[in-house]
Amino acid sequence: MDFNVKKLASDAGVFFSRAMQFTEEKLGQAEKTELDAHFENLLARADSTKNWTEKILRQTEVLLQPNPSARVEEFLYEKLDRKVPSRVTNGELLAQYMTEAANDFGPGTPYGKTLIKVGETQRRLGAAERDFIHSASINFLTPLRNFLEGDWRTITKERRILQNRRLDLDACKARLKKAKAAEAKAAAEHELRLTQTEFDRQAEVTRLLLEGISSTHVNHLRCLHEFVESQTNYYAQCYQYMLDLQKQLGSSKGEIFSGTFVGNAESTSPPPAAASPPAVAAATLPAVPTIPVVPTIVGVPNTVAESVLNPNEVKPPASGTRKARVLYDYEAADSTELALLADEMITVYSLPGMDPDWLIGERGNQKGKVPVTYLELLS
Repeated sequence: MDFNVKKLASDAGVFFSRAMQFTEEKLGQAEKTELDAHFENLLARADSTKNWTEKILRQTEVLLQPNPSARVEEFLYEKLDRKVPSRVTNGELLAQYMTEAANDFGPGTPYGKTLIKVGETQRRLGAAERDFIHSASINFLTPLRNFLEGDWRTITKERRILQNRRLDLDACKARLKKAKAAEAKAAAEHELRLTQTEFDRQAEVTRLLLEGISSTHVNHLRCLHEFVESQTNYYAQCYQYMLDLQKQLGSSKGEIFSGTFVGNAESTSPPPAAASPPAVAAATLPAVPTIPVVPTIVGVPNTVAESVLNPNEVKPPASGTRKARVLYDYEAADSTELALLADEMITVYSLPGMDPDWLIGERGNQKGKVPVTYLELLS
């Protein structure tokens, strides 16, 4: 019991001495042992690493999980050392709603079929997002978190000890200056040597930990490369899924609107008998003013549907064609379409009665339908 009281009193004395030294330094009434410039640079570099790592970690968490409530839930599960329950992504939830809506409207209807196709793509996008989040959490967030909760805590602890050793050293220096008797000076000098040794030892330990920040940067650099690779793969998957969906919708869109046009044409009253074939076409077919249209020939039976379905049999107009640059690769769905390669130049024009989302494209001796969304129309 006596030992504990003595130790408590000794600790209290040390604490009081440090507090006095710290206060006098702040007031400019006591000298302070300065660290060398290299050590100060190491301290500043470590503080900067910690601050930016925290910001990058927090913002990456926001990127991967925008919902703050979900982030709080994941944080609590992590602190409780429990597995975070699997959560449905927004894409997967949207896919579920679209599939249920398609079943309600009728999976055989044009709208129902499209909902099913888009829903399946959303499901694949949601699965890709889940894989990306999992990969980024393991390969990027976890190393950053381990640094803040492991290495940085150790550095902070050793820096605090170094600060106490410095306060003890400066307090001993102050006592040595105030000592007048020979015995007091001898005791102060002995105490100063001991505190100087402890300070130097602690400074070396802290220096080694601070120099280890370079290894931390190397590790975080490797993790950053892995994060970029995961993000690249994720966006590449999403891009490919959307291209596939766009092709599916492009091939089915012509059929849907073709059926709608036929139904509307049958429901309308027939044109006057005196009307010429060009007048009938102009009255019933949509025009594309920005794209040159191949004129129909007076006296020839209506061949619009055949021309649309067989673009190879239609000759381009003598004038008025346009150049277009291909934006994306496109794989022809059948023999009536023209396969495209990104960045190539082709000649395009429209036929009477064509779906406005499609044009006739020519490349050398090759000819076929091409989707407008894959083109950048030039002069």
